[in-house]
Amino acid sequence: MAGKTKNVFIAGVGGQGIILASEILSDAALAKGLDVKKSEVHGMAQRGGSVVSHVRFGEEVHSPVITAGEADLLVSFEKMEALRWVQAVAPGGKIIVNTQEIVPSGQEVYPKDIDSQMDERAPGTIRIDALKLAKEAGHIRAVNVVMLGAMSHFLDFTMDEWRAAIESRVPKKTVEINVKAFELGRSAVAA
Repeated sequence: MAGKTKNVFIAGVGGQGIILASEILSDAALAKGLDVKKSEVHGMAQRGGSVVSHVRFGEEVHSPVITAGEADLLVSFEKMEALRWVQAVAPGGKIIVNTQEIVPSGQEVYPKDIDSQMDERAPGTIRIDALKLAKEAGHIRAVNVVMLGAMSHFLDFTMDEWRAAIESRVPKKTVEINVKAFELGRSAVAA
């Protein structure tokens, strides 16, 4: 990871834990001794609206904002948000999407063609059922940590660094659930 700045774009909707996930990722990068910059937009979070977080880390990072076409990773906690932000991904970048569908406020039905549109725009998208894995870990609110586990395959942090970052950010009573969620997400991408 030395030299090049890593750009991770995290997207989802309010209530999915996007901000917590970006904090955990930032803590893992700091533990590695990297410079970290983070920015988020969460104005509509309380209404289930779009929430995004930009996390950039490397030897020296000057801006927290990832411009279109520069994200090494797009990690989306919801399918429609992946499609909304696909233009953020750099050529050769990876996209990891939770298969969960959350009907946006003000709409009655979920669009039917999101998977085919994603396949057309971003072949090779990695899809995981993070909600199912979070339930398996012990709580549906661990979707965000399942997604961190999935993204961990593409980042150079040790399990000790991830675990310390998780422990520093989640309530003590949920640490083991979150560590299990992380491991399940990591295994889902390995499979």
